[in-house]
Amino acid sequence: MIGFLKGEIAGIYEEQILLDVHDIGYNIKVSSTTLEMLGGIGETVKIYTYLSVREDAMQLYGFLTKNDLDFFKLLIQVNGIGPKGALSILSVMNTDDLRFAIFSGDAKTISKAPGVGAKTAQRLIIDLKDKVSFEDAFEERLNRTSKSGQSVESPLHAAKNEAVEALTALGYSQTESLQAVRQVEIKDDSDVEYILKQALKIMVKH
Repeated sequence: MIGFLKGEIAGIYEEQILLDVHDIGYNIKVSSTTLEMLGGIGETVKIYTYLSVREDAMQLYGFLTKNDLDFFKLLIQVNGIGPKGALSILSVMNTDDLRFAIFSGDAKTISKAPGVGAKTAQRLIIDLKDKVSFEDAFEERLNRTSKSGQSVESPLHAAKNEAVEALTALGYSQTESLQAVRQVEIKDDSDVEYILKQALKIMVKH
């Protein structure tokens, strides 16, 4: 029904963003890994979407790439894994890591996702092993590396990651930490200490 939405990030919440598309706000559920890759409030992004329709609710799920959306659709076909469970899995590992876990039969890693037990993880491996390509796994990993390259390995990105880790060590959830760091006004010379202090100020306000 809705293939994708392109708009400005108006809010970042627990596993959810508010996307302003021509003055209409869409609440979109996203994984922690997607939150980590998003910029801050005010940034324009393109989100590929899946509309989950139930008797009591309609919910949009969003992804930064068509590949992630397609994998999400594969996951929800597995018995016992609904949209919430699929998003939970994609919050603990990205799609290329998940492919490798499926190929290697690594149910233990997959079952680290909240709400996904060992039996469900094993069923996922059995159901999807013939539906994913080993070559695609390597290609996707290379694509992620080449596209993220400079930004992922840059000192500024490293400083953001260290700030998130420090906040998590202080007892905040990873999602809360990511949200706070996203809202910090970052400058080219911002270091870990600056980002951490500003993020803590934001968390205190909330």
